[in-house]
Amino acid sequence: MRKVAYSLLVIISIILFQNHAISQSFKDFIYHPEKGLIVTAVTLQDGSKVDLIKQIPLFSFDLNGITTYSSNSKTIFKEDMIHCSFKEGIEAIFNSGLKNEKEWQGTLEIRNVSSDTVKLENVVPFGKSVDHLYLTGHGPPSLSRAYLFLPDKEPVNVILPDNAWEMGYASMKVDQNISANAIARRTSYSEDAVRRRFYTLLPPGASVNYTFYADLYTGAWQNGLRKMFRDRYLEDLDEFDNTLYERPDLSWIRDDYLIALQMAWDKEFYDFKTGQYNYYSFLDDGKILMGGYDVYGLWPGWPRLGLDERNQWQLYKDLPGGLSKIRELAQKGRESGTRFFISYNPWDRSTNFTNHLSSMAYLIKEVNADGVVLDTRGKSSKQLQDAADSVRQGVVMYSEGMAITKDMPGIVSGRVHNAIYWSPILNLNKVIKPEFAIFRVNVLHRGAFERDISISFFNGYGTEINFFNAGRPDWVKETFEYLGKTTKILRENTETFHDRNWTPLISTRKDKIWVNKWNTEDKTIYTILSMRPEGSKGPLFEVTPGEGYHFVSLWSHKEIVPTKNDRKFSVFVSLDEYSNSFEGTNREGAIECIARLPKLLSVKQVSDSLKISTTSKGEILVWKGNPSYQNTPVVFKEGEINISLKDHFKKSEGKFVVQLMNGGQLKDEVVIEIEPGTPQLISQVQITKRVKKAPKGMVKISSGVLQFQVSNPDQFIPYPDFTKPQTVKVNGYFMDRYPVTNKEFYEFIKATSYAPGDTANYLKHWENGKYPEQQEDHPVVYISRDDAVAYAKWIGKRLPTEIEWQFAAQGSDGRKWPWGNKFVGTNCNNSSGQSTAVNQHPKGGSKYGVEDLIGNVWQITNDVYDNGSYRFAIIRGGSFFNPTSSIWYVKGGPQPLDRTQMLLLVSPGFDRSSTVGFRCVIDAK
Repeated sequence: MRKVAYSLLVIISIILFQNHAISQSFKDFIYHPEKGLIVTAVTLQDGSKVDLIKQIPLFSFDLNGITTYSSNSKTIFKEDMIHCSFKEGIEAIFNSGLKNEKEWQGTLEIRNVSSDTVKLENVVPFGKSVDHLYLTGHGPPSLSRAYLFLPDKEPVNVILPDNAWEMGYASMKVDQNISANAIARRTSYSEDAVRRRFYTLLPPGASVNYTFYADLYTGAWQNGLRKMFRDRYLEDLDEFDNTLYERPDLSWIRDDYLIALQMAWDKEFYDFKTGQYNYYSFLDDGKILMGGYDVYGLWPGWPRLGLDERNQWQLYKDLPGGLSKIRELAQKGRESGTRFFISYNPWDRSTNFTNHLSSMAYLIKEVNADGVVLDTRGKSSKQLQDAADSVRQGVVMYSEGMAITKDMPGIVSGRVHNAIYWSPILNLNKVIKPEFAIFRVNVLHRGAFERDISISFFNGYGTEINFFNAGRPDWVKETFEYLGKTTKILRENTETFHDRNWTPLISTRKDKIWVNKWNTEDKTIYTILSMRPEGSKGPLFEVTPGEGYHFVSLWSHKEIVPTKNDRKFSVFVSLDEYSNSFEGTNREGAIECIARLPKLLSVKQVSDSLKISTTSKGEILVWKGNPSYQNTPVVFKEGEINISLKDHFKKSEGKFVVQLMNGGQLKDEVVIEIEPGTPQLISQVQITKRVKKAPKGMVKISSGVLQFQVSNPDQFIPYPDFTKPQTVKVNGYFMDRYPVTNKEFYEFIKATSYAPGDTANYLKHWENGKYPEQQEDHPVVYISRDDAVAYAKWIGKRLPTEIEWQFAAQGSDGRKWPWGNKFVGTNCNNSSGQSTAVNQHPKGGSKYGVEDLIGNVWQITNDVYDNGSYRFAIIRGGSFFNPTSSIWYVKGGPQPLDRTQMLLLVSPGFDRSSTVGFRCVIDAK
């Protein structure tokens, strides 16, 4: 068996691609001609031979709907020409001798030598195969006929440039490190051939020619796609003139994601009954639902143009108020963030004809337009841009259709036209030129268009709402809110969606769920599109967590923790189900968006407050519920913030989203979920006049650090969750050595004539307005928290917080009892059944000298909580009363320092008890 080597792929220099390098370039393919035109191996420039993982045909084509492979031909080699004969009456001549400095090229001529007319289409390099990726036409003729075929996956409908409808692309593995990729472009045909968009009809003797372009790449298959689409521009251009894209004045359109086009006779623009413009209210409605239109385009021409001699420019002039009024409207809209476009109808040459370029420039100047909608055109021209530039910089040309690759250097924005009724899943124009601003056209009269919105978002580009058709359906509000949600994410992450190296269709665990990956230096975004009506929940794709990063769903605003399996991390994704009736309509599909963000925000819930800090620049936005254009955040400057939720929001439970924004771009997001019924601290500390020395009867508690950790096993009504240690810095203060006594409270009453409004159970154990004999040094009881606060205020003190009480009792060493870790019954009132004098157990004091902390009476702290249904104060220390006949009682007797207790609050009279007293503190200088 002889082997004849013919050149197929030549790479002149070392190719660097996404941090991968090919150190050897192809020299020749090696064939087995006896088996048809099959490639079995390659030789590299150093002469080494690499056997292919699997032998492949050089190409395939569809003949009358049936796929035919070069491997099924009778092949003859004549120098650089390869002659293939097929039993179907087709001959093919492949010329592999065309080389240039950039890449290898080959030509394929396919001739019909049969007696019947045949239909030829879908020429694919390396042939259609379930083993490798390829792209070709699929299904009945349509403007969205191109599909990308991935091994073991359902084909993905894609958008190609309009001049690439009859193009084949494929990539295949050479070995474990190197892959080859190629495109086949239909380039010419004989006079008797009949060329159609997607196929060629070949009568007997007719022929069609394809040019093959091939290259090498390393890494994932997306690298090959970028190589041929982005770097080689599908061979439409030798070089890309990037002048317009490098102009800062035109770059603004890349950050815009929502365009409205409206006809001048629309009542939402001008109301003929009132003689008033409704333009401002139209823009305001857009702000409420979608955060506003980035661009507004006014259209007074077709289908009105041609009724009389007035040309398109005169129609603008004759609008109510003339050009000065249109200029006013444009300026007011621009002040609220909406730029103004005029339209240009290049076919308008039968009315009062004037020079189009100078007339367009005049109108731009008179109304101060920001851009021009180019009717019926998929491209611009240097003359058009120069005419706009002659007025001022920054005027953008916006084409009606999508510019083909060779026209992209002349225009920076365009549309996915609604002539493509169902937008394909993946837009490969975004691969060719990521900087090109794309907008998908949606018209209201076709029905709700959530599917198109989802696909635009998935591909990282915007939406044009075309209001030309009459009527505003009932579903508009719901659809526009959905569009506002996607648009908000695009706007706030526009830097990431500019990624030139974005990765389409990364590997996922489930078919019909597609993921695109977008990167900047410190942020990664995954846009996810599902076409599974049943929805999906579970690990979907692999990620690299990275130190100092975390994952957040920007769609549902939830923190996501990657799951680990076999040393690999995957993201758990939940995608909504949708009605089977939506399939095949513009309402099918579900989306998600996940971001890998740097940890720039520190957010901690402290009862009903959020303690927020960041060292990064920007603004901090706090949202109650999900961020949206229908919601309003509380905004702070960067730094350290302590925000009381009750002060800013109606409810302090549920979801709170904290975002760090800089220049309108999202830098970090943290989601806090506060379950309904979670106790929220509602009491505030009223700082006393600070003193340097300990007042009489008080001891100094020096500042320090406390590992605060307390709990209570009775969680029928949940306690604040301090079951895990929390490091707390405690500022210095002075605390009463003993609880407030009967005698001290009596002196307060004498000095102030204090009497509560609710006297029920007030000092119930006193007789005739005075405490019992020999109980002057017992702790005062039968007082409410309000009574205790009144006493503290009179004497210039306040109630201690639970943390201050804890620190005075425990210090920094975490001891279980004030005196140590072992309980000593003689160091406190040990369930005696009655109160004792506060100074009766001096051995029970803490290291700071604070006595009678446990066992005698419960002590009220300053901390009051609200869980949405109940209010309660925190009391500490236990009491003399210790019921033992049931486990359902409040636990009495002396309580260890790691146990807390709530006092459910009803009314002062109800709250007063024989077992509850208090002590006070003063703030230290």
